[in-house]
Amino acid sequence: MEYHTHSEGETEAVGEALARTLEPGAVIAFTGDLGAGKTAFTRGLARGLGLTGRVTSPTFTIVNEYEGGRLPLFHFDMYRLESSDELFDIGWEDYLRRGGVCAVEWSEKVSGALTGALRVDIRRGEGDSERVIIIQGSRQGDGSSLPLGQQEPSPCLPGKEA
Repeated sequence: MEYHTHSEGETEAVGEALARTLEPGAVIAFTGDLGAGKTAFTRGLARGLGLTGRVTSPTFTIVNEYEGGRLPLFHFDMYRLESSDELFDIGWEDYLRRGGVCAVEWSEKVSGALTGALRVDIRRGEGDSERVIIIQGSRQGDGSSLPLGQQEPSPCLPGKEA
């Protein structure tokens, strides 16, 4: 699916709607330029999972953990890692076993560890605040596909098949 958003709040709304469809063990692999909106999308994921704490980029900590909602959220930033091996060194498999949602920024750096992940690409659109969000793949931890269906992000966000 492809979505066009025109504000940070609209980008968060797409993430929030997606979170309502996610199952334990879901992995979201983000791609997109610096400042494209990956952390804003993740704030929406947190809200959609019922998490109320402040969501920030884990650039220097590698992973931020948020618990207390329908599912825990593990927010990774792979910018400083060089390979999938380094992801396993920090306990990737342990996070997967905890049954939460793993949201991975800069996923292209560890793509070998993200087989079956839901792919979310966020790019700048024509205007300064426009974002083009393309969501592809599985919305469940078991690799099967679950359409957004009734969970469309918002009628104000034009979406079309990619």
